[in-house]
Formats: sequence, structure tokens, C-alpha cells
Amino acid sequence: MAVQREWLEKDYYQILGLSKTSSDKEIARAYRKLAKQYHPDAHPGSEERFKEVNAAYEVLGDQAKRKEYDEVRTMSQQGFAGNPFAGTGSGAPTDGGAGFSNFRVDDLGDLLGNIFGRAGRRGRASSGAVGPQRGDDVDAELHLSFEEAVKGATTTVNVISEAACSTCGGSGAAPGTAPRVCPVCGGSGVINENQGMFSFSHPCTACGGTGMQIEVPCPTCGGRGTERRARQVKVRIPPGVEDGQRIRVPGRGGAGRYGGPAGDLYVVVHIAPHPVFGQKGKDLTVKVPITIAEAALGTTVPVPTLNSKPVNVKVPPGTRSGRVFRVAGHGVPKAGKPGDLLVTFEVDVPAKLSADEKRALEALARASEGSGQRLREKLGVESE
Repeated sequence: MAVQREWLEKDYYQILGLSKTSSDKEIARAYRKLAKQYHPDAHPGSEERFKEVNAAYEVLGDQAKRKEYDEVRTMSQQGFAGNPFAGTGSGAPTDGGAGFSNFRVDDLGDLLGNIFGRAGRRGRASSGAVGPQRGDDVDAELHLSFEEAVKGATTTVNVISEAACSTCGGSGAAPGTAPRVCPVCGGSGVINENQGMFSFSHPCTACGGTGMQIEVPCPTCGGRGTERRARQVKVRIPPGVEDGQRIRVPGRGGAGRYGGPAGDLYVVVHIAPHPVFGQKGKDLTVKVPITIAEAALGTTVPVPTLNSKPVNVKVPPGTRSGRVFRVAGHGVPKAGKPGDLLVTFEVDVPAKLSADEKRALEALARASEGSGQRLREKLGVESE
């Protein structure tokens, strides 16, 4: 049984909001819900919670791993009625030899810290094993035009991060040499130790957990296989991205060290404002001025669209200023159903009138005498 120390420290059922009796379907359903809730793309800042949920499902979603996890948790909580480490020199019973009746999970955590060769709960020093290390996550900013944000774009961003060493190409070995398979661990990077009823694994100290040994380290990177330098990363921006949105690009962050996986790149998008259009989710917005006569009598108005081909929108008689009309399919061209164009008609009141306009409006005022007062009757005031 391969035991991981994290199994003793974390209650995976609690992380997924479940009980030990939950079915496989309930576990899968809870995982999907939490993964969506804490996905970093939709909820920036929730990366650690997302990783925790994934780690829990990796164990509970696998029947064999779940069985082992339950057995280990049960034995640790029951205090180990017998000494599973008898004869290994790793501990002695606390009850004079009868067994581990007073054994605590914390004690086991410390013991595992020694076996794994890394810091225990109470601050034991690490053995110095390095092992493959995941690269750093990298942040970058990208400025787009309004049209690029709406239609989507493929572009590049400049980042400064760990990248494959330009001298050794990431191998960590000096030019003319090559790493060799570690003879101690056989290239696995781990050493297995039998401890009674358990078998534990820890990073191989001979190769630092990498599985390879570098006899002559690269003079540029010192054997790490990476160096910090500027580079360009190609990214694809999906249609309809919004200002300030943070987009995750997996595996394009800093290069992993000692053969570890690369980190992720997070791109924060900044969108230049458009002189005519605005954006509301997957819908585009536009404000169109109309005259008093057009609003009162009705008309048909050409309205601009982002693809440069205007559409005609009917203005019904008696249209009030600020009324919004929806033009289907002329918004953000997202996969599936595209967004709409939201047209707001605003009645323009002229600051200056021509002689003809003034005479026409005076005639309208005479024809509608008393209409204004009737509109204001609900205010409870009368004209003098």
C-alpha cells in the first residue's frame, strides 16, 4: 500500500462536502460543481482551492485509491491497535509494548516526515533532496483594440521568466555531455522502503528525485536546465473577452526546474474603448440619436454594426428617449449563439432652432395646448 502523507493530513470527503458513505456518482457530481465554482479562469484567486478539489477527486474518484485512503484514515484514527512498524526501528509502543493505543495522527505525521526525508509538522530539517520542480506561474498584460476583443485574436505577449537554458537546451548538462540514468533509483527518482504493513516512497537522494545524474553541470544554468530571460508567447484570445478578464494559458509560464513541468501563463486583457460601441457580456451596445419628429411620428433608422454593414431599425411612433431595441445576432460572435446589438434611441432636443423649426414647434404647441399640464397632474401642481 503506497501511502501519501497528505492522506493523513487532509479529509478529502470534507473538501468535496461529502461523507464517507457517498456514492461514486455523488463524488463525481460534487467534483464537477466545485471545479466549475473554483476554476481560475472564471474566478481569479481561487487557484489553491481548485488544486485542493482536484487532489481530493484524484483519490476519491478512483475506487482503488479511495479504498486505500479509507483504510489508512481508519487505522490512523483508531490509534493502530498493533505496532505496524514493529522491528523497523522507527518507533516504540507507548504502552510498554502492548501496542500503539496512544498513538496520534500527529505522531505518524512526524514519522512520515522522517521517512519522506522532508520537513515534518514540527519543523524538522529537509534532507536536501530537490526533485523536479514545477515552473512559476507568470502574469502578463495584453492591450487589444475593441474589434480584436469582440472578434477574438491570436497574438503574442512578452514575458520574462524561467525558460529552457540556451546553452544546454534544458538538459542541465554541460555541452558535449549528457545526463545519465541514476543507478540508485533506476531513473524513477524515488526510493521505496518497506515499513511493516506499509511501503513508503521518498525522493532519491542520489539524484535529487530527478531520476538522472548530471556529472558535468551546465556552466550557464548550473544544472537546473533553465535560465531567466525574455521571450514571446503566442496566445489565442477568444471572442467576447471583457476588459480586465484574466485568461489562463496552461503550460506557458516559467519552465520547470530539474525536469519539472512548466507553470501557467495568466494574461490580463485591457481593451481600448470604441467611439461608437460598448459591450455588455456577449451583447454590443450603441446609442442612436433621433429627432423629436422622428420619435413622435415614427421612422426607420440605419444603425451601424461592427462588421461595417448597417441594419435598418424601425422606430415606432411615440418612441420615448432611452428606449432599447434588440437586433438579434449582431453582437459578439461567440461559439454557439452569438450576442445581440442593443440599440438605445435618444431623442435629441436642439439647442438652436431655425425659423421654420420654431414655427412648426409653435404650431405643435398650440395644437397640443394643455397636454403638458395633463402630463404633470400627478405631481399635484397647477399652472398659474
